[in-house]
Amino acid sequence: MKHNHVLQPGELAFESLMALPFLLAIIFYIITALISNKGHKRWPFHRYFCWAIGILCAGTALFGPIADSAHVDFTAHMMGHLLLGMLAPLLLALGAPMTLLLRTLSVVHARRLSQVLKSWPVSFYSNPAFAALINIGGLWVLYATDLYMLMLHNTLIHVVVHFHVFLAGYLFTISIIYIDPIPHKYSFPFRAAVLILSLAAHGILSKYIYAHPPAYVPIKQAEWGGMIMYYGGDLVDIVLIFLFCRQWYQAARPRDAVSISQ
Repeated sequence: MKHNHVLQPGELAFESLMALPFLLAIIFYIITALISNKGHKRWPFHRYFCWAIGILCAGTALFGPIADSAHVDFTAHMMGHLLLGMLAPLLLALGAPMTLLLRTLSVVHARRLSQVLKSWPVSFYSNPAFAALINIGGLWVLYATDLYMLMLHNTLIHVVVHFHVFLAGYLFTISIIYIDPIPHKYSFPFRAAVLILSLAAHGILSKYIYAHPPAYVPIKQAEWGGMIMYYGGDLVDIVLIFLFCRQWYQAARPRDAVSISQ
């Protein structure tokens, strides 16, 4: 189905208003980083870049041409899912927002934030197994039940689903690769096992969508959507795997060096 809707002045103003929080998130991050440079080592440029592109990816999935088409085109919806649930979380995690916040706050407030990060709720939600369950499990519920169609016809469900897709994707990403300080760290073998199982479940879901389209989704759109989820997801996963393996190698290298010297 073609989607040639032209934005009216009121709709254009609404989408501009929607874009404002995303623009402010980029500006606030840049200002915070510049302020933090006064008392610390200069904040790396690639962190700015990752944060800005991550915010743009999330914004593109929520408003604009792709978001508009997603209401009537499952292929566009899946492109939005890829941006909001996989690419944006990875890029935002690479922006190291918690590290930036900790080095910007005063010592007293930084300690209070550290105590919050050490609390049991944070430990529970940052568990890779739990993060994988709500991330991949949530997608299975979305596409293997009637939830997808309900989302298209109910604004509240639509907002909740998109919020869940992004938050679950972000929690999963930061539970696998440790960019920001993580008080409750899990072993590399455990995280590797969770990652492998999650990749398998994600791949199986994409094939399920290809063969069993959600209700009222045209077969051709479901096939394209499944391929976008499978191959597009693989591209993001390759980066995630590379970063994870690099961290594992760097963590093991000093111990290897010590054993060799002995």
